Amino acid sequence: MGLFDVFKGGGSGLAKHITRVANKRAQQHERSESIQVLASDGSEEALRGLLTRFNLRVDPSITDGEEKNAAFLGVVQNGEAALGPVRDFLASSDTLAWPLKILKEIQSEEEVTTILLELLSTMHTEYERDPQKKVDVIASFEERKDPRIVDAVTRFLEDMNETVRFYVVGAILTQDEADTALDAMTAAFITEESVRVRIRMLDGYIERSWTLGAVKDEASKKMPTGYTLGKKGEVRKK
Repeated sequence: MGLFDVFKGGGSGLAKHITRVANKRAQQHERSESIQVLASDGSEEALRGLLTRFNLRVDPSITDGEEKNAAFLGVVQNGEAALGPVRDFLASSDTLAWPLKILKEIQSEEEVTTILLELLSTMHTEYERDPQKKVDVIASFEERKDPRIVDAVTRFLEDMNETVRFYVVGAILTQDEADTALDAMTAAFITEESVRVRIRMLDGYIERSWTLGAVKDEASKKMPTGYTLGKKGEVRKK
């Protein structure tokens, strides 16, 4: 096999580099070389292999960061060709940070939001041992504005995980369409056991001049320290 074959999809040579980037026992200079080979190859197979570097953590942390940044740049340099592999990696990965960072470089904000909403649609509100990925997806909507977000996240006000619910409230309140979730948030407030989630809701009620008038008696029993209700159910902060 010639040098050209190694760098341009040369069968077993490419497989060697794919294996190496995901091997924490490989020498650092070997992994770095393989990252460059896969980035230069740019084929779907190479990019899928390159993305596996983000599942690996090596010591020291500075080396880990440098290699992941090199892999990030290697994927991004292939632009639209990387979209399919990145979307698949996003769906299968336990974390959101690196695939989302890549998507932000190769897609528009609206397109990235669409991808995140599609991912969220596959998630449920039941108990799960590690909901971090769901937390990360919903938390990311606090930094985005899109008319589809409120409808997509509202069902997670009933999620079993408190952290998920905390970020759902933030995601809703960030959006211009937050009013459409008022009834759902009011119902959720009455049943919410977490003080910090209720506080985040109440701060939103104050900011948006919403009231709890329709459920004033029930809501008055759920007010955390420092918050009260006015005669019409308006939320007040002491």
